Amino acid sequence: MKARSAAVAGLFYPGEAAPLGRTVEALLAAAPANCAPAKAMIVPHAGYRYSGPVAAAAYRLLEDRRALIRRVVLLGPAHRVYLRGMALPSVDAFATPLGDIPIDKDAVRPLLALPGMQISDDAHAMEHSLEVQLPFLQAVLDDFMLVPIVVGVCPAHQVEAAIEALWGGDETLIVVSSDLSHFHSYGDAQAIDANTTARIEAREATLDGDEACGAFAVNGLMLAAKARGLHVRTLDVRNSGDTAGDRSRVVGYGAYALA
Repeated sequence: MKARSAAVAGLFYPGEAAPLGRTVEALLAAAPANCAPAKAMIVPHAGYRYSGPVAAAAYRLLEDRRALIRRVVLLGPAHRVYLRGMALPSVDAFATPLGDIPIDKDAVRPLLALPGMQISDDAHAMEHSLEVQLPFLQAVLDDFMLVPIVVGVCPAHQVEAAIEALWGGDETLIVVSSDLSHFHSYGDAQAIDANTTARIEAREATLDGDEACGAFAVNGLMLAAKARGLHVRTLDVRNSGDTAGDRSRVVGYGAYALA
């Protein structure tokens, strides 16, 4: 079995299983208990010191669905390579210090017929936006398979088509990985992220990369949410000035649930 190795273990999160498990469990325990249903989530993807507390607010929602969710469709932006369209991996599994997560090959194959979809292991090799979600998913779910999609420059309707193709039922969870604004002063970031949050709550599909680094994936999810009649609930919006202390140049983080 060929697996994609963890690229940012020891950098964005602890690189050994035991401390990683303790870190994730502590973040989840500190988040508000909330078992409201969610078909889809938007979660941030920085190092756990920075965005972990915000991400945990979303992952706490899954506590009562541990045995129910069997497939996670995970979409996040391309940081390391320039990518037009969307990229799936060729590997059989994604590895973290907590173990391997199998790829849902039966779901991947038909996706390749969609416009904008391709196989690119280069797009996945060093991409952290998907990887940092995996230990959280391993902590809150039992056995599940993964459909990991790196989203580059891509029309929202193409992302929506991929999400719709994988929509499934209660066994399928959709997770979009995205941070919010980058490198503004604390006050400016709060204002920008509040505006972005209002637009996400309104299911607008017009975000750009200055407002959310995962804007292409978020916009596609917003189209699907509107078509399906899902509503957006904001769980937490903070920035690195709140979680890590330095308020001179901050990055925004938001957690949102769609049901």
